[in-house]
Amino acid sequence: MTRTIKVALAGAGAFGIKHLDGIKNIEGIDVVSLVGRELDKTREVAAKYGIGHVCTDLAESLAIKDVEAVILCTPTQMHAEQSVACLRAGKHVQVEIPLADSVQGAQQVAALAEKTGLVAMCGHTRRFNPSHQYVRNRIAAGEFNIQQMDVQTYFFRRTNTNALGQPRSWTDHLLWHHAAHTVDLFAYQCGSPIVQANALQGPIHPTLGIAMDMSIQLKTASEAICTLSLSFNNDGPLGTYFRYIGDTATYIARYDDLYNGKEEKIDVSDVAVSMNGIELQDREFFAAIREGREPNSSVASVLPCYEVLHKLQHQLGS
Repeated sequence: MTRTIKVALAGAGAFGIKHLDGIKNIEGIDVVSLVGRELDKTREVAAKYGIGHVCTDLAESLAIKDVEAVILCTPTQMHAEQSVACLRAGKHVQVEIPLADSVQGAQQVAALAEKTGLVAMCGHTRRFNPSHQYVRNRIAAGEFNIQQMDVQTYFFRRTNTNALGQPRSWTDHLLWHHAAHTVDLFAYQCGSPIVQANALQGPIHPTLGIAMDMSIQLKTASEAICTLSLSFNNDGPLGTYFRYIGDTATYIARYDDLYNGKEEKIDVSDVAVSMNGIELQDREFFAAIREGREPNSSVASVLPCYEVLHKLQHQLGS
């Protein structure tokens, strides 16, 4: 019989709900505590998912003895500090991307994770999407090598709203959040470290205080290149689209779906046990806890991504 893992989830917004939907499909996981900024809204979400304990303070959840693991879906600016709090409380932790909004914060979490030996994982979902797993399997089989990646990360976010169009209490960031997906995935898929990185950004928004447009170029030691365009000004199809240009094929990945260069859909349904990247990410977290091993997208394995982001931030003069 599968041992039940009792979990606390912090962040009852759009992404917290994505995790709760994924966890429903995973055997032996019991979300026993939900932390949210607004108590009434958090209670509504908890009631829907049958979660018994609700609070607005993560420390209250961490004090629950039976809680073994925590998933953090909170504002970016809280990620490093809350990850440290979880580890110090003796809890395994999965923090949504990004791990931190500074390289110092990322390094602090990585150092404490190594010291405690607890499972510490960051939600770099692109490693888990069936579309990207398919491409990685082709690479591992020696059937495909990346020559170039062309990536577009586009949103229409001229007001501070979340993925559900609801007002947000914090400000998102193109570099430390959205670029992190591609910077990590590019190096991960190429199996080669990033040795060159350049960035340009547009004007700073007068109210939000962030750049709304950004362009990034990357090169790995294996000489693969990547061009990443990011915008919060795009009034059109939203999301991130990856074009893999390789020596034997071209692939276009749109979240969990995959197409060839002629826009013909590729069946990736047999790549993993689910077609939901978030669910697969959570499955890996809980499997690593049960098996006492380092998970894919462990804090240690994604740390180089944040070192690259730090260099890009320095380039941009911020």
